Amino acid sequence: MSQRDFKRHTVTAALPYANGPIHIGHLAGVYVPADIYVRYLRSKGEDVAFICASDEHGMAITMRARKEGTTPQAIVDKYHGMIQDSMDQLGISFDVYSRTSNEVHHETAQMFFKELYQKGLFEERVSEQYYDDEAKQFLADRYITGTCPRCSHPSAYGDQCENCGSSLNPTDLINPVSTLTGNPPVKRETKHWYLPLQNYEKWLNEWIVEGHKKDWKPNVWGQCKSWIDGGLQPRAMTRDLDWGIKVPVEGADGKVLYVWFDAPIGYVSATREWAESQGKDWEPYWKSDDTKLVHFIGKDNIVFHCIIFPAILKSMGDYVLPDNVPANEFLNLEGDKISTSRNWAVWLHEYLTDLPEKQDVLRYALCSNAPESKDNDFTWKDFQARNNNELVAILGNFVNRAVVLTHKYFEGKIPARGEVFDIDKEVLDQLGQVPKKVGESIEKYRFREGLAEMMELARMGNKYLADTEPWKLIKTDPERVGTILNIALQLVANLSIVAEPFIPFTTDKLRGLLNLEKLDWSNAGNDELLAEGSVLEKATLLFEKIEDKTIEAQVQKLEDTKKQNEMENKEITLAPLKEDIVFDDFMKLDLRVGTIIEAKKVEKSNKLLQFLVDTGIDKRTILSGIAKHYDPDEMIGKQVTIIANLAPRKMMGVESQGMILMAEDAQGNLRLLQPNEAVNPGSVIS
Repeated sequence: MSQRDFKRHTVTAALPYANGPIHIGHLAGVYVPADIYVRYLRSKGEDVAFICASDEHGMAITMRARKEGTTPQAIVDKYHGMIQDSMDQLGISFDVYSRTSNEVHHETAQMFFKELYQKGLFEERVSEQYYDDEAKQFLADRYITGTCPRCSHPSAYGDQCENCGSSLNPTDLINPVSTLTGNPPVKRETKHWYLPLQNYEKWLNEWIVEGHKKDWKPNVWGQCKSWIDGGLQPRAMTRDLDWGIKVPVEGADGKVLYVWFDAPIGYVSATREWAESQGKDWEPYWKSDDTKLVHFIGKDNIVFHCIIFPAILKSMGDYVLPDNVPANEFLNLEGDKISTSRNWAVWLHEYLTDLPEKQDVLRYALCSNAPESKDNDFTWKDFQARNNNELVAILGNFVNRAVVLTHKYFEGKIPARGEVFDIDKEVLDQLGQVPKKVGESIEKYRFREGLAEMMELARMGNKYLADTEPWKLIKTDPERVGTILNIALQLVANLSIVAEPFIPFTTDKLRGLLNLEKLDWSNAGNDELLAEGSVLEKATLLFEKIEDKTIEAQVQKLEDTKKQNEMENKEITLAPLKEDIVFDDFMKLDLRVGTIIEAKKVEKSNKLLQFLVDTGIDKRTILSGIAKHYDPDEMIGKQVTIIANLAPRKMMGVESQGMILMAEDAQGNLRLLQPNEAVNPGSVIS
């Protein structure tokens, strides 16, 4: 079925886990491309339902709650609101952003399970599952880590290796351990319901491998083919947990639906919720052959959206299957993989605070560098360059020149278009092709290409003004200048349409500048969008240069994170305890507090400092090897702990009559042992 044959579009964006905020990897992989696609469809007048929700039942939720010493409910309430708010601020235009804790979702997911159960499509099995004896609970997939059997990555999870992307079962892991206690888990018998994916192999091969070879992205098609060729295995659709949707059949006490059974059904339940709020029927958006279903996801979710969820939809009998699943690869950050656990990320809510009013700069940068076919790298320097060299110098510059010149020469009114020359006709011909080029790129999920075609319109406008030089013609041929500016402003008006899917906040400003209502895609390419004599507002800058200090602050934030990670990951190797001593041995030590009167470096020594110490009984010289840690001047007046009865020892020609006690940490840093309040010199330590 071609694009024009579909009566409606159901577009889903991967449900983010409500266990933390959104970062740029999520945005580049899923939400920005999905929003571009949906905004384009709406501009074309299509019937679209843009669906998303917070996934509140994943293992990541309970792990976060355990880490923060709180409840899963408190975690999802906190992060659902944060995610929804930051997405809205970035202009991600969901028709509904729901949550899987809502009653309608529990009802819908249980309805799916019961229908498959009643059709006899599950295999009920008693099997051995991993159990943590110390924690006294069965371990969900994400509570088990071990070595990946496929790529040997040492920290694969029980359901997936995030290094190679392979989907796993916990029993596949080599040397598994429980993340709750660090102990190797044991196996215990438990009953679960399995979806026999092997029964769907023939159909999945026909539907994906043969049916979507040409229209699905190679990375998606290839991963699906690899899975199917490798032979599909039964997958448990239930788990032993107390957080999630209860399994709605007899004998399932203490069990919940597997998150990857429940979460994709969240698209359906959220659609039901949205349709009810709009007074619509939800079913055509999921059950009508003339509905186009598209899933926007990251590459780590391909198997769930292309194998497991379609098998469930197929089993239900009357649901449409995804027409496309344009999964993106991963976005790295400054040459390193984005990691929430290491805080190596650019968090959306922090970006919106640190760089206010720059939502479109982020949308533009992430789209222009989107990991559509391979992993890409986000750097703050590239972000700055795209803003300064493209948005400011090309798009912003063109719009500003056209508006400023119109105010300067024609009192801010759209001038009449007079005789049209070849150079004008060429620009107008190219204008007519822009919406088609941008639209075709978007429809093929080539958003970087579509963005480049949109920017080409601004480049063309700049070149047109540079080639015609209206500022030179104004004294001799004002009528010709009027034609040039009329055409230039028509290009600006077209930008307000074709740029809207990519940078919607900017196109809002553009329309305000032009006093132009919002126009749909069918108007794009028209060179008479602005009527002669209509008035422009005064020019305001659409974008501003981002200075080095702004970028340096963001880079420094990441550097601070890196240093913090290095400190946390540094192996702590403290000196082992010495042999036991008896009380009499301790009593032989004469430990006192002394006050340093004089301090200087010992000649020809890089390590030793020489102190004159008031012990209350006498004033004596003591040498200490702390020159790399303390400056002599800062030591004068300090009270220190000394061994007063240590036999004298000559070093570097100077006799030392005691020892200053220090504490040494695992990194070799020395710190003085001092009383927390001043005491008299000679006070005995006992």
